[in-house]
Amino acid sequence: MKRQLILEDGTVFIGEALGSDNLTSGEVVFNTGMTGYQEILSDPSYCGQIVTLTYPLIGNYGINREDFETINPFVNGLVVKEACSHPSNFRSEDTLDAYLKARDIPAISGIDTRMLTKKIRQFGTMKGAFASIEQSPDDVLATLRNEEFPTDQVQRVSTIKPYVVPGRGERIVLVDYGMKHGILREFTKRNCHVTVVPYSTTAEEILKLKPDGVMLSNGPGDPKDVPEAVEMVQGLLGKLPLFGICLGHQLFALACGADTVKMKFGHRGSNHPVKDIATGRVYMTSQNHGYAVEEASVKATDLQISQYALNDGSVEGLYHPKYTAFSVQYHPESAPGPEDSNGLFDEFLTIVKREKRRERVVCQSVQI
Repeated sequence: MKRQLILEDGTVFIGEALGSDNLTSGEVVFNTGMTGYQEILSDPSYCGQIVTLTYPLIGNYGINREDFETINPFVNGLVVKEACSHPSNFRSEDTLDAYLKARDIPAISGIDTRMLTKKIRQFGTMKGAFASIEQSPDDVLATLRNEEFPTDQVQRVSTIKPYVVPGRGERIVLVDYGMKHGILREFTKRNCHVTVVPYSTTAEEILKLKPDGVMLSNGPGDPKDVPEAVEMVQGLLGKLPLFGICLGHQLFALACGADTVKMKFGHRGSNHPVKDIATGRVYMTSQNHGYAVEEASVKATDLQISQYALNDGSVEGLYHPKYTAFSVQYHPESAPGPEDSNGLFDEFLTIVKREKRRERVVCQSVQI
């Protein structure tokens, strides 16, 4: 069965229908990763988006629940060059098409994804909509161009209630703005006691939990759409060690007085080089974001830039010289992607342990 993908600039792609018949719309973006379609599909940071995968063959190793980054995917659609109908992998439990149907995710295959990617790179991300082959592109366009996409993505993907993943090590509060399970895995394999809390949790509520440190997770959308999160970070600065990833990085920057901007087409893939200023080391990183911290705005704050993207020079890392707080724009938990920067979790926990020792020394001095 044929299906159309229609962009707001009037471009029409005709390909094979894949997945659900629920013909949705969304912001069309692309991801350059060569593997990891399961993790990409289940990354909450893609909430409301139609994701184009640039690697030409998708679905060849099937579907396995262990590889997913959240229980319920929030992606609005998928675009691929070729969808494999007969996966070959001993861990495969289902086909890509069957999974998309079960999760009510529409998709299209058999189109020129290279042309689509080049268009997005040239003109930037744009609205797009799936349509049946019988629908008039002009009718779909009229609706699409007037459509306003929601701004409540973080609210949609965040946990509703706090929950605990017990451990015997450091007590970490993980603020869920659209958390990938990879972040939780990194803390639990380091034996941390993790409390996951909703995006709207206040600084006072977090302090009552008496954590040793706070992680600000990744998530979808514009960081300025969650001002309550910025206020919470401001309330924690100087009181607890903070570590931000992706959206958490942008919220940390806003809380410190910097600004964020929407990128032309964003960074999405598992092959983005990032340079650490202090060491000169280059990391290959996994990334998924459409907004970035504006470099010029950082100069008016106390923040210091620690890392840059080598592809476009955008800000990839920040730290606060007065407080125990730092952040990165990429995903050190990878999933999918290289694990070059996985040691940032160890670095954060080292800082947390140092602050705990310092507090004990201060308490002993007061008692004396």
